[in-house]
Amino acid sequence: MPLPPAIAAEWLQPFLDFLAKERRYSDYTVRNYRQAFEDFYAWLHSGGRAAGGFAVLTARDMRDFVVEGQRRFERRTLHNHVSGLRSFFRYWMQRGKLTRNPFTGVPLPKLNKPLPKFLTETQMTLLLGGPFRLLQNETQDAFTAWRDRLVLELLYGGGLRVSELAGLNYGAIDYANGSARVLGKGKKERICPLGAVAMAVLKKFRDDHAKHTDPTSPIVITVRQARLPVRAIQLLVKKYLALADLPMDITPHKLRHSYATHLLNSGADLRAVQELLGHASLTSTQIYTHTSVARLKEIHAKAHPRA
Repeated sequence: MPLPPAIAAEWLQPFLDFLAKERRYSDYTVRNYRQAFEDFYAWLHSGGRAAGGFAVLTARDMRDFVVEGQRRFERRTLHNHVSGLRSFFRYWMQRGKLTRNPFTGVPLPKLNKPLPKFLTETQMTLLLGGPFRLLQNETQDAFTAWRDRLVLELLYGGGLRVSELAGLNYGAIDYANGSARVLGKGKKERICPLGAVAMAVLKKFRDDHAKHTDPTSPIVITVRQARLPVRAIQLLVKKYLALADLPMDITPHKLRHSYATHLLNSGADLRAVQELLGHASLTSTQIYTHTSVARLKEIHAKAHPRA
């Protein structure tokens, strides 16, 4: 059932405006919260629960929603939907329109926590070398080779999210310090060191192939000098994975996993990596420590007298 315009105007839109304008959530998150609410309202209507309004909903109703939702959604999607709906009810409680949150205390199915996939340092070297191998084989022009190398170096060298890379402008680059000022999740700004290699590739591409380098000009561009969209970056990564005969389920975000894992394996402090990644919680960064266990055991074996 389509969401009634009156419900959208009275209940949903103020909440979405709050998320976008005050909480500064990304368009992607706001869209997901909208979809979660629309699905929830359709479920209420199909079960005859919509007529009484949101104020009469109980925890038992919400448990029914979760149980039925497990048949329709992946567990992660269900968790995200419920998170958005909890925020919706909390928002209207704070504004005095509702007196309770029916999702409070409602249990959710446990999430599996798979270890993040990443490339080894040897695999990353193969991937990063792809654009120039095509250039040397004369199967790719210089603009594309340098642009694609730049994309891969910035994703890995700076640990950038693909959306952060797509939105990166020349005005965000500090050439003296070799870093970028990045606007991340929740519109939070952080400084990302890019590394000497990425900076050298960036300068080469800027000097030889970019027609516009003013502060508002995009760094990663098409041959027509337009900003390269996120989807094109994702496909670009797939192209070089195939060329290097690497796993095709690696995504730009998994290059970020590789970045974090390699830093930790080389002795970087966990909290420093948290700051570099722009994680709000240290828990989000700790998923990368799994790969450091073997290294720690090796250090222990070499250094401890009882090893």
